[in-house]
Amino acid sequence: MADPVTSAVLSRAVRIAARRAGAPGDLRFTERQLYYEVCRVLLPLPGGLRRPAFTVPATVRYPDFRAALAAHGPVPGLLTPEPPRARPAGRHTTEPDLFDYGLPRLLVCESTEIAQMLRANGIPMESACPVVGADELPLDPRVAGMLELVERSAVFLLHDASPHGLTFPDRVRELTPIPDGVRVIPLGLRPRQASTLHATHLPVAAPHTVDSALDQWERDWLRRGRCVEIAAVRPAALLRTVHRLVREVRIRETSTQWNRLRTTGFLTWPTA
Repeated sequence: MADPVTSAVLSRAVRIAARRAGAPGDLRFTERQLYYEVCRVLLPLPGGLRRPAFTVPATVRYPDFRAALAAHGPVPGLLTPEPPRARPAGRHTTEPDLFDYGLPRLLVCESTEIAQMLRANGIPMESACPVVGADELPLDPRVAGMLELVERSAVFLLHDASPHGLTFPDRVRELTPIPDGVRVIPLGLRPRQASTLHATHLPVAAPHTVDSALDQWERDWLRRGRCVEIAAVRPAALLRTVHRLVREVRIRETSTQWNRLRTTGFLTWPTA
């Protein structure tokens, strides 16, 4: 149990973090996203800082955060986790003729809570892109068939920067059939992307082997037993970046835009 001074500090941090997590425009956010916002409140970093690249350890234990959250009471914008959906995803619909249409894009999140957050903030409508979590797979075969109807359709993947998360692009085809010809595009999070954000990392078991596709800095970072959850990205930045990338909008990089990258998003343009 935290001492009275720590409890008071955490209580104030929760109030500030809840306001920041929902900005701008009363965004909805998960408990994990609120936790990472509390960590940023307690360890602020200079705005616009890009180099050197690094991640930072969590500034508060999760049980202490949960205790402060319980003492705080209801938090506007905080999502209640949804019950697991019936499998396969897309099976239940009141519009059976929906499956007669082509589907140009689909987003699959390793975290079902992040999928819920994206849906709650309107990403499926704004980006014309259904969003599902890994726990909601496999897809209904009719949804997979919709992807086949559109040339260069794509399944985008969102995952943690962790030894397990980085295997998600390989595992997704085991979780659900994806038609031949449909592109599978990992959006991240990679360790290098997390380090550009100076995101909060958590300890995990160091992997025995590391993907050779990662650069040396990323391999060393993983061997130190670290991970960054996708929930560690600011909610507003996550929404903006997901919308831009699933719509495959390329941005010309000018000097002014480089200065805005940290608030625009965290992901580099996929090369495959």
